[in-house]
Amino acid sequence: MPPYAQAVSSFWKDRLAPGPRAATLPPLQQLLGNLSVPFDLARTRAQAEQLASQMRGDGRSVLLIPGLMASEQRMGWLRQILSAGDYSAHDWGMGRNFGPRPDSLSRIDARVDAIRREQDGPVTLVGWSLGGLYAREYAKFAPHKVAGVVTMGTPFSGDPRANHAWRLYQLVSGFPVDRPPFPCTREEKPPVPTVALWSRRDGVILPECARGRAGERDKAIEVDCTHMGFAAAPEGIAAVGRALAAIA
Repeated sequence: MPPYAQAVSSFWKDRLAPGPRAATLPPLQQLLGNLSVPFDLARTRAQAEQLASQMRGDGRSVLLIPGLMASEQRMGWLRQILSAGDYSAHDWGMGRNFGPRPDSLSRIDARVDAIRREQDGPVTLVGWSLGGLYAREYAKFAPHKVAGVVTMGTPFSGDPRANHAWRLYQLVSGFPVDRPPFPCTREEKPPVPTVALWSRRDGVILPECARGRAGERDKAIEVDCTHMGFAAAPEGIAAVGRALAAIA
């Protein structure tokens, strides 16, 4: 095989290698349930004012971190409703999430510092899916800047392949799912209050991996939504409000 062909073959093998099989994956029927996201968004638009009125905001700064392949706009309704509910909600400022990079935590650190210059005090991090892993690891990196962490369907516990997203993660990021490009101890609880939102209907992430075990998070709240619904459905957005209230 010519050298260039060997290089191309090696490139794709590294990104698509099956690795060890996860013991359990979410059922395909639940995965397909995530196609309901347009209806979730329609319900959120209709209920936005009511959802904002249910928030118990105290003016604190909240940084929203999107999931794999999601943009800041994908979390737009959550940000708007939190802001209307008296939280100071901010996008992460890095556009679409194409997976972790060696400088991911330092870039989040710069964003947190910018927010703190506008409003002094620690920042609460709300991370959806992969974004929740960033939030947990950043809270270990700079705990004095973080008031707490809320994860939304984030696979911080158990087998990192117990989900339907890990192959896409490897393809997009270029890194093995169990070897991110910055120090990461997924199951170790950050030294700040942590609330894990999880759903039996997630469909993408195995529920127990997002729920975590005692000692891996402070509190777990079950939510009746799909994985995509965490940032789109009224149930997911309302649950973020409850989690923020639990951290206060």
